[in-house]
Amino acid sequence: MIQIRLTVYVVLAALASLVVSTPVKAREDSAKVPGAQCTTIDRRKEWRDMSVGQRLSYINAVLCLHSLPPNDKTRAATSRYEEFQATHILLTDRVHSVGHFLPWHRHLGTLYGKALREECGYDGPTAYWDWRRDADSEVDILKSPIFDPVTGFGGDGVEGTYTLPPDPNNEGATLPTFAPAPGPLPTGTFTFPGGTAPGPFPTFTFPSGTPPPPSGTPFPGLPPGGGFPSPYKGCVLDGPFNSTNWRIHLGPGKLVTEHCLVRNISPFGKFMLTSEVVRNVMLSKNYEEFRLAVDSFQNGPIHGGGHVLVGGEMINVYSAGADPLFYLHHAGLDKVWWDWQQVDPTNRLYDVSGPTTQGGSIPITLDFELDFPALGPNITVRDTMDSALEPNCFTYE
Repeated sequence: MIQIRLTVYVVLAALASLVVSTPVKAREDSAKVPGAQCTTIDRRKEWRDMSVGQRLSYINAVLCLHSLPPNDKTRAATSRYEEFQATHILLTDRVHSVGHFLPWHRHLGTLYGKALREECGYDGPTAYWDWRRDADSEVDILKSPIFDPVTGFGGDGVEGTYTLPPDPNNEGATLPTFAPAPGPLPTGTFTFPGGTAPGPFPTFTFPSGTPPPPSGTPFPGLPPGGGFPSPYKGCVLDGPFNSTNWRIHLGPGKLVTEHCLVRNISPFGKFMLTSEVVRNVMLSKNYEEFRLAVDSFQNGPIHGGGHVLVGGEMINVYSAGADPLFYLHHAGLDKVWWDWQQVDPTNRLYDVSGPTTQGGSIPITLDFELDFPALGPNITVRDTMDSALEPNCFTYE
């Protein structure tokens, strides 16, 4: 069976390579004036709604981007793909839990899609991940098309294939591992606003806006005896981003280490990504309510939920971009924002608020400048707000 699947992958990948497989020279007209009318529109699609050819072409373009040298050779990034990760690492503390979290990540995704097209010849739609389609399903998350080893991003990490590097100064920003307690699984409550699910599992309070699971729901992924497993389970060994094809030189966190793509896929994340959770987010009356509902694990689940579901380096706030699923997850988050804007464009299209710095008191404005070192020119928050204008030029299907 393994040999058959590998053969199928090779054949399909070969077909996709007829569409795109080699780097191309960036178009000279790539610099457009922000706010200008778009000449083309990127009709973004959910991964499983793309054709097999489009999915394989997208994967090939990501591999291509990782084969290109970085534009800025003075930084630690060893490839053009890592350059996007490096910029996210550099700016993490400036673009999370702030008013411009959504605008900044929107434009990061736009620049990433632009690089796939202009530098690697990809001519399909930008892909996003609608996690509701997996979270609402009873099907094992590992059977999702997202994690398919042939036409997806490969599966889970394999236990025992990765060890976190020494990190005496805590630059890796890795979560601690709590060892299982001896004896029987402790009894506790799984607390959601509006209800609790009785154990057995450790007491855990969930963020606002999330519906409770059915009474008696076990704590997903909890090892016998209690405790929480490390998110850095092991290397991905199957699919196009396996440990042979995909070597990353940045992370975890701010560390610079060569390593594989690390995952620990957990069904726990599904609770944070259901249709009901997203509907609660969509009830936000203004941008301030909306950004607080998605910007952090503490205030709302859907941003953190996607990271938690994939686990591994995706759960690292700095170096999550090591996993190509980072971009599909954030495109999915951006789609929720886009949907929210489209409900009332008169009042929501340019609605923005929140601090300019974490915990700060200076409010964001539409003229606040966003920077993207080594990726593109600085733009303002205003430039990101309307998807129908340059430099955005996209819609969601």
